[in-house]
Amino acid sequence: MKTRLMMAAVVAALIGAPIQAADMAAGEAKANQVCMACHGPQGNSIVPIWPKLAGQHPDYIYKQLTEFKSGARVNAQMSPMAAPLTEDEMRDVAAYYAAQTQTAGAADPEKAELGKQIYMAGNAETGVPACSGCHGPQGLGLNLAKFPRIAGQHADYLAATLKSFRASERANDPNAMMRGSAARLTDDEIAALAQYLQGLGQ
Repeated sequence: MKTRLMMAAVVAALIGAPIQAADMAAGEAKANQVCMACHGPQGNSIVPIWPKLAGQHPDYIYKQLTEFKSGARVNAQMSPMAAPLTEDEMRDVAAYYAAQTQTAGAADPEKAELGKQIYMAGNAETGVPACSGCHGPQGLGLNLAKFPRIAGQHADYLAATLKSFRASERANDPNAMMRGSAARLTDDEIAALAQYLQGLGQ
């Protein structure tokens, strides 16, 4: 009995607050009502400028929704969509999308080679750190640290996001970690990273 209680406590700690309080059925209903038009069925967007949410970490999704709602992150499409969501609805949606399976992507092999080099080792000459240091060698991120999964994400969305961090148009990254890294990336490096990540893990 004690062992089962201890295991339950460990699992609860690992999955994070949004999942603990989540109603998956309510999350699916809300996602289908509000989110599916852009983010696609089960969170696999068809339009590559909008991110896939399927398989994304629940704590990361919840963080982004709360920051769209508060104004800490501003986006012309997402800010008004998040504004009416309650705390429970954000947790439910986050849990639902985290439980879905991401569709596969494919990389441009010519660009992916440079992208892999930067992702795994960075660029010592310009001070770009290895992306794998935070997002992991497989691009799966880390839920409790709120580092997102980026493997398999649309290249167009990834490139736009990196450029937004580089220009400080997006500024909700803790300690400006992403802004500092992206500021040192060239357009070619961003394109290569985006292609590599689109095909990573597939």
